[in-house]
Amino acid sequence: MGTRAGGRRTGPKCIAIVGPFASGKTTLLEAILARTGSIPRQNPVSSGNTVSDYSPEARAHAMSVEATIATTEFMGEQLTFVDCPGSIEFSFEAEPVLAACDLAVVVAEADEKKIPALQLIMRKLDDLGVPRILFLNKVDKAITGVRDTLKMLQPASSVPLLLRQIPLRKDGVVIGSIDLALERAYIYREYAESEVAQIPGDDKARELEARFSMLETLADHDDQLMEQLLEEIEPPKDAIFDDLAADLRDGAVTPVLIGTAEKGNGVLRLLKAIRHDAPDIEATRKRLGAPDGAATVVQAMKTIHTPHGGKLSVSRILSGQVADGSELWLPGGETAKVSGIYRMLGKDQSKLTMAKAGDTVALGKLDEVKTGQTLSSAKGGAKQLFQFEPPQPVFAFALRPKERKDEVKMSAAIQRLAEEDPSLTLRHNQDSAETVLSGHGEMHLRVVRERLEGKNQIPVEGHPPAVPYRETIRKSIQQRGRHKKQSGGHGQFGDVVIEIKPLPRGSGFQFTDTITGGVVPKTYIQSVETGVRDYLKSGPLGFPVVDVAVNLSDGSYHAVDSSDMAFQMAARLAMKEGMAACSPVLLEPVMKVEIVTPSEATSKIIALIPQRRGQILGYDARSGWPGWDVVEATMPQAEIGDLIIELRSATAGVASYRAVFDHMAELTGRLADDAMNANGKAA
Repeated sequence: MGTRAGGRRTGPKCIAIVGPFASGKTTLLEAILARTGSIPRQNPVSSGNTVSDYSPEARAHAMSVEATIATTEFMGEQLTFVDCPGSIEFSFEAEPVLAACDLAVVVAEADEKKIPALQLIMRKLDDLGVPRILFLNKVDKAITGVRDTLKMLQPASSVPLLLRQIPLRKDGVVIGSIDLALERAYIYREYAESEVAQIPGDDKARELEARFSMLETLADHDDQLMEQLLEEIEPPKDAIFDDLAADLRDGAVTPVLIGTAEKGNGVLRLLKAIRHDAPDIEATRKRLGAPDGAATVVQAMKTIHTPHGGKLSVSRILSGQVADGSELWLPGGETAKVSGIYRMLGKDQSKLTMAKAGDTVALGKLDEVKTGQTLSSAKGGAKQLFQFEPPQPVFAFALRPKERKDEVKMSAAIQRLAEEDPSLTLRHNQDSAETVLSGHGEMHLRVVRERLEGKNQIPVEGHPPAVPYRETIRKSIQQRGRHKKQSGGHGQFGDVVIEIKPLPRGSGFQFTDTITGGVVPKTYIQSVETGVRDYLKSGPLGFPVVDVAVNLSDGSYHAVDSSDMAFQMAARLAMKEGMAACSPVLLEPVMKVEIVTPSEATSKIIALIPQRRGQILGYDARSGWPGWDVVEATMPQAEIGDLIIELRSATAGVASYRAVFDHMAELTGRLADDAMNANGKAA
């Protein structure tokens, strides 16, 4: 015992700060930077003047909307912290960061409502294999005892939550903590280092009980410690610290430290635990499967477009070193030249000449590099170590500049925003001629719009995207269409008889001909089909027509005046007159929806589905996710536009859904009238 961890890991480290919304992540970063001397004082989040609140959008909404990078030094070692947003709408920011970091500090509090959000975060850390420490924040305000809080939070974690500290109270008020490994008390002082003290006699029994529980958990992975506990032998402190570090690095436990970030309490103990226990770049390189050898390997974690410095690629140097002017190979086989290396402290940057393995820096002017890519000095590049797959968008709006002259400018600005935020999806809807921007919630897209209007000075208008309604027919008809025009010289003549009939739902369009005797020459049969297809782009109700069969059965032609255009016009006339008599009906797309929700909110979700004209197909427990359910339903696409707002409102912001097209269904009555009126077509 005592050699499992192999000692303290030195060198630059990268630590992600994650946790549910409003758990105190930004406050903790401020406290860390103040304690390490990187900023003169700790600013409260309410001041709007923290390192993470440098964007107008973050200040306006009092929440982090993007990852903030801050490098500091503690006891002679370089630590880079990345404050990741807590809202699920911006959680994609954390994934490429977590992939390349050494450790995550999960900030949580004694709030049962935030357990599902905590579970989402813990599951992501499990998927990526990232070791983590849990910082139990706001202990001064907690009503529930720390050990009861851990029992409440444990379902969110797949590995044991290992309590390393317990609160020290006086007259019911938390005044400090007791470190179970050191067996030492610390009296809190606001914004200052805690005062070391002896454990009060009244708290000794409580400390011994909590310490034995900690050692029992550690003994699950250390046979020698288990024997010592059974024989009631006191294990050496250095062996206990070795076990704590080894189990953290192996992901066998999640150590829990306590404090109140708002007052700077517990921050120093957290920093010392990070310094002593956190794995280093070698472990991260191994976890990612980075190649061995002398080549430089760089992992891009985030993209930033600055007003004056251009594009910056925040990157972790996994191996080797990068100098200003270095050339790196991209995944596609191209090369990019580094133009500037910067250490980050929020919006502030300090220029470097070199970055070595373990450093987290911003590399300038790598215009072709995307977030999540792996770069290398080896010719041809390195294999991609991380595949970033943003979740399916759940909210969208159609976007256009208020002034047409800004269309090109808006397109370029959105492209830059999509580089910074790969989870944004931009597409052009040909049916409605709309530019549709999709993302992960109403707030997500609101921030994008604010950046277009603020940072890029492009006033825009947004509205819900058009629903892709279609129309079809209920009955068959035969219709003649004749186009005849004489205007001197050659005239125009085309004459067709067509049969129009409905097809089963999902059949699309079929065109046939049963012409005999050459009444319509073969040369013009294709012209008739072209005219029919052209008409079907907008039927009598104003929408594209589907599930219709058209057969050309008869007609006539003129040897001189007939032409391709004449038969197209004749076909269009026949379709226009015939379709109106075929009992046209509107169709709306119906989606199959899969909603994931905490089990406690399942009844609310089931209740809201019929309110949106949905049909419940069933629900079941979510496999591998204790405390979560999956609800399956069908729902008209017209009802899904703002569904995510209601889902998140019912689930403390954590529910989400996936939707795929299922079928088209007839739409009649007032809803059909509304759809046609919105499309500019009278009912």
